[in-house]
Amino acid sequence: MSYSFLDFLGLLGAVGLFLYGMKVMSEGLQKAAGDRLRNILSAMTRNRFTGTLTGFLITALIQSSSASTVMVVSFVNAGLMSLAQSMAVIMGANVGTTFTAWIIALFGFKVNISAFVLPLIGLAIPLLFTKKSRNKSIGEFLIGFAFLFMGLDMISKYVPDMQSNPQMFAFLQSYSDMGFGSVLIFVLTGIILTAIIQSSAATFAITLIMCSKGWIPFELACAIVLGSHIGTTATPLLASLSGNVAAKRTAMGHLMFNVFGVAWMLCVFNPFVNLSAWITEAIGQGNPETLYKFVNEIRSTDPDTYNHLFDGTMFSDNSAVARVAVLQMSVSFGMSIFHTVSNLVNLSIMIWFTKLYVKLVEKLVPAKHKEDEEFQLKFISGGLMNASELNIAQAEKEIAVFAERVQRMIGMAQKLLHMKDDSEEFANMFSRLEKYEDISDRMEIEIAHYLNRCSEGRLSNEGKLKIARMLRMVSEIESIADCCVGAGKILIRKQQSHVVFNDEIYANIDSMFGYVESAMTQMVKLLSNIDHAREQEIIVSYNKEREINNFRNQLRTANIENINSKHYEYQAGIYYMDLIADLEKTGDYIINVVDAVREQVRSVPA
Repeated sequence: MSYSFLDFLGLLGAVGLFLYGMKVMSEGLQKAAGDRLRNILSAMTRNRFTGTLTGFLITALIQSSSASTVMVVSFVNAGLMSLAQSMAVIMGANVGTTFTAWIIALFGFKVNISAFVLPLIGLAIPLLFTKKSRNKSIGEFLIGFAFLFMGLDMISKYVPDMQSNPQMFAFLQSYSDMGFGSVLIFVLTGIILTAIIQSSAATFAITLIMCSKGWIPFELACAIVLGSHIGTTATPLLASLSGNVAAKRTAMGHLMFNVFGVAWMLCVFNPFVNLSAWITEAIGQGNPETLYKFVNEIRSTDPDTYNHLFDGTMFSDNSAVARVAVLQMSVSFGMSIFHTVSNLVNLSIMIWFTKLYVKLVEKLVPAKHKEDEEFQLKFISGGLMNASELNIAQAEKEIAVFAERVQRMIGMAQKLLHMKDDSEEFANMFSRLEKYEDISDRMEIEIAHYLNRCSEGRLSNEGKLKIARMLRMVSEIESIADCCVGAGKILIRKQQSHVVFNDEIYANIDSMFGYVESAMTQMVKLLSNIDHAREQEIIVSYNKEREINNFRNQLRTANIENINSKHYEYQAGIYYMDLIADLEKTGDYIINVVDAVREQVRSVPA
């Protein structure tokens, strides 16, 4: 047997190059598209049909159903998408993944890959050194495209050569004539292979090469493709392990959709294979089932020709070589048609059962606690990183949740003001305030860590600037939480000094709390819809900041007069002004967040 361990490592490297090419191509497109890709996702998931179209477009664009499904899982985890919406997007993603198969089918055998890969890289390299971010992204896409086909060419070279390794051929042959049992074995092979390499496109490429060389019949190649539908669910399942209940349900829904689809397809497997072969013939590409018979006929009648049929030593005008080249195109089209039609038929049937899927998934993955049912995100999940450019939307949602949580602290600090000194009620409320401040510290660290991880990925310049602004927002929101605890500490010092506030002081502090609460509400409103924030709403925030500053100045001037006229003690005036200063500082942090939002709005092209 001439297939060495070095050849096996070569095959692993070829698959790695194929996957790396797909990754670079995907990330180049993501960066070139940037916000547009995220806006498509948010705008087109209003119903099951637009959601399905979105899944198709995103997957066709980023060239990976695993990547788009992991992204959907992370968006459900962040509350950006409902379970029902995610199911529609996943269904569309299954059809979108056939786009890669068609690229391989159309270019894989028609064009001499080695002839255009290097020129393509030559065209792409100058784009990488241009100043324009979009041009760099296009350059990356072209290089990824070249690597993908270079990997495909090398897979063809390093896949075990059955002609010089008859033991391997005999091994495959022993499992290819067991009737429907062979179909099940090859479906299982497709599941395992795809789960290991985490790419149904790579599985398709390997299977296409095996079938195009006549090593396995067309129907068993289709069985491997069918198995890859289930194998591709492994990546989202792994990604959902660190997510919340909604994320786990989404991944489970993806698994159920594909398992049910494969199960009913197996019931009509042979007729479906025949249908795919008929469609291939109908469009003028010949019968894909013929290649296996033709190659094996040559093998039994002319072993010498067979041994040199695929090694490139025979001239292309040789009748056998020319015939094989035509039949290879037939096989590539036939497999792509089977892949596409099976997914389209599955989608057209399953899309009507979306609500049923949601109910089944909710029963299979029940919430441990009732409060889990209503989504409340505490921290961004660390395990759901896939598409850096698109994960920014998840972080934006988290920042809005963070701001809402911190806003509650302003109300707690105001309640603390009116509670009886040294009472248990006061102690419990201050303890709760400190607990919220601890949570805000952890949230700041978690969000900042997540954003830093996003920035380590491939991002457009706009994406990098957006992350910088979001890091600033997170820091300022945490400072608001610090101010709320600071107000509580001032009240504790006031108690320890046995200072008493009169009604006038209480009324003025309450008024200041009102101004700050109003400014905070406006800020949260802006954060909840950053991408669509309007200039008029931002101006409202600046007006509220001016009101806080003007009121602080009025109170500061009146305080001196009130102390001189003995309205209250000097020490009461000190703690009073400390609280007012603390609340005015809170307003400053709020306007800093608004400034960051304003920069983001102005950076978005009209």
